[in-house]
Amino acid sequence: MERDSVYSRGADTRGRVELETMLGTEFAGVLSSDDFSVYNGGTITAQQKCLAHLRRHFKRVLGLPGDNNAAVAQVFLSLIDEAFKAHESWRKTKEQLTYDSWAQDFKIRLNQALATWLNQVGYAAGLLLKSLRDKAEQWWYFLNDPSVPPDNNLAERSLRLAVTKRKVSGGSRSMKRFEETANLLSVIQTCRFQARSVMAFFREALEAHSCDLTIPELIPFFQT
Repeated sequence: MERDSVYSRGADTRGRVELETMLGTEFAGVLSSDDFSVYNGGTITAQQKCLAHLRRHFKRVLGLPGDNNAAVAQVFLSLIDEAFKAHESWRKTKEQLTYDSWAQDFKIRLNQALATWLNQVGYAAGLLLKSLRDKAEQWWYFLNDPSVPPDNNLAERSLRLAVTKRKVSGGSRSMKRFEETANLLSVIQTCRFQARSVMAFFREALEAHSCDLTIPELIPFFQT
């Protein structure tokens, strides 16, 4: 059995050192993220950048004047929407052969679109297309492994509570309080992902601590 967990960490930078503090200098899993530059490079077995963020980038290109921006944006928005629908269908049916057949055809059409438009667009769209070409294994990993979602919505949902708290309270006034808040958010969001009562967990943890008993676990585990 596998349990989802959330780890929130308080830090004073958003640099690569913070990422390596959490994941180490080598990461054997699949890193799902937005396209923030800190996630590029390093020793990572596999990576999936969020197509929802990519879609927002192309939506902005859609409104730019000239240089075929509207046309190329429409082409890639259609491809991204198709990819989301195909992955949603796989999640519902788990029909792997159907998904693999679609993915193979999709890759061909994607590469054709890149070859057609790469030298016919302006600066902003050109950056996106070059990223799709040069970092294809990061944008389209889910085509080969649909168990990995094409977005990072799970992480976005886990951060929502922290973002809401920051907007309401203005954030913590010291790094110590920031770190303590991050620890509490880790417990709260992990309980929610595991469909456990947050208050029940805190009660069990306090009782276990006061009676010198084993503290209840939230860490993911595998059981065969």
